[in-house]
Amino acid sequence: MKFSDMRSKEVICAMDGERLGFVSDVEFDENSGQIKSLLVPGSYRFLGVLGREDDVTIPWDKITKIGDDLIIIERD
Repeated sequence: MKFSDMRSKEVICAMDGERLGFVSDVEFDENSGQIKSLLVPGSYRFLGVLGREDDVTIPWDKITKIGDDLIIIERD
């Protein structure tokens, strides 16, 4: 799977159905070359006037399913 394919997928939490957003970046392990985590940009506060919340980092081991349109994760 290419990174460009990952960017078109929405990330959703399986436990509560929360929509976290779309993948914006991927973090790699320098030594192994494997993906460590996905990054999803934080949501905007009050129409963007008050900035954004912190980006969400999703460890690779929290991903339960990668589908055609969605990435389903589990959160602690």
